Amino acid sequence: MTRLVLAATLGASYGIYGPAFELCENRPREPESEEYLDSEKYEIKQWDIDRPDSLKDLITRVNRIRRENPALQSDWCLSFHHVDNEQLICYSKRTEDCENIIVVVVSLDPQHTQSGWVELDLEALGLDPHQPYELHDLLSDACYVWRGARNYVELNPQVVPAHVFRLRGGRHGIELGMLDGTSEVGGCGESRGPTP
Repeated sequence: MTRLVLAATLGASYGIYGPAFELCENRPREPESEEYLDSEKYEIKQWDIDRPDSLKDLITRVNRIRRENPALQSDWCLSFHHVDNEQLICYSKRTEDCENIIVVVVSLDPQHTQSGWVELDLEALGLDPHQPYELHDLLSDACYVWRGARNYVELNPQVVPAHVFRLRGGRHGIELGMLDGTSEVGGCGESRGPTP
């Protein structure tokens, strides 16, 4: 999952090797080999892509996220942001006009929950440091309201090892309505539309 999110969000184009990747085939043909055992290179294979451990649904969702977000279709403005945990990486991509801004946080640890403080470059993202802004996680559909440059994240690789956020807020912030000050907001979903 981690490699998929990194490849799909860091580069303007990416590719995966079909069913072998989708089904996490990783038994090497021999020690230190990059080729996997029982490859269709050596035999005719029938793949069960409906197995419960298939990444099919995640791949579909990630591809839809890429299609719907022009910032991910270009390498024009890739920026890395500081995180106080070396097991987490954070970066953003935006369109030239800042109409579409994506912030990605990925755990590089496939075994353990990792947490840390992300520090975004608010000026580069067109955000007013005095206004709250909303991050819609396009993988989980959760919404978070962040304030200021420094915010806490926690990723459990057993659930999903990444956040792919679409940012809302800009120079004028967002309308917070009746928020009680907590950082997670439910139900932003697709009804919020694209980044203003």
